[in-house]
Amino acid sequence: MIYKKEANFPYPILSPFSSSYEESDFTIKVEFEEDNEVYRFKIISNLASRFFESLLKSKEAQYILVIQSKDTKFFPLDSEHLIVEIAKNRMSLSSRTSIQMHIVSKADVSFSANEELTSFYDSFKESIIVAKNSMLGYSNIITFEGGMKNPLDLFEKRLDPNLNSAIKYELGTECIIIHFREEDFQFPSMSRSGALLNPYIYTGLRMALERFIVSYAEEDEESVILSDISQPDDLLDFKLYNLMANKAIVEVSSDNIDEIIDRITNQIIEKFVKAVKELNPNAG
Repeated sequence: MIYKKEANFPYPILSPFSSSYEESDFTIKVEFEEDNEVYRFKIISNLASRFFESLLKSKEAQYILVIQSKDTKFFPLDSEHLIVEIAKNRMSLSSRTSIQMHIVSKADVSFSANEELTSFYDSFKESIIVAKNSMLGYSNIITFEGGMKNPLDLFEKRLDPNLNSAIKYELGTECIIIHFREEDFQFPSMSRSGALLNPYIYTGLRMALERFIVSYAEEDEESVILSDISQPDDLLDFKLYNLMANKAIVEVSSDNIDEIIDRITNQIIEKFVKAVKELNPNAG
């Protein structure tokens, strides 16, 4: 199974929700490819834990890749070769596919040498022994939409000459729609037209995140803790949720919306400024 929220275990677990470890971390990224015969998943693991690295190296623990689509499949991985190839006749991918990495014990594991736990465990960690074939840690979740293609396609642009304003924003069920009254408003003849649209993109993201807060904040609360909510059913909100989760954003509020946009777009305003300066090299 894939763990979407904090799960209860009788011993400390390394996870995105864990408070049992001081600074240890376990996150993944996934690169997806396919050809006529196979699906190929390349996992990029960021494991910041000497304790678990030692267990994986000594073969006392093992990575297990979990792929949840129409079916749920489990794939043991060598820590030195984090690639899974699956014949297409063995697995069908649905419109939503979620991926998570687990670390599982292959022998009884003593936590007596685990120096990465919080001080809460100092007095009794020597008595913690995790049995063979037990969960030791699990990563963040990577989710792909639409048959694994364009999982983060957030915007759609439309031309409507009958608009009463120059542009109009619409928060659809799948994406943010920007309606333009004139095609020229999209800078079609300019070489950096994509970056010149960034202020429009920024405004659309701000609107979508403001709605996200209203939709998922608890009553009388003004912020959303991402780990406290389930993955949204609304596709646009789901894409925003995953963008933020993949950037390790913990909380969404009106006070940090601008910081969030900067992180999930990788400096959208700086790219706009650079594009303007390239159009006018004499600009300061």
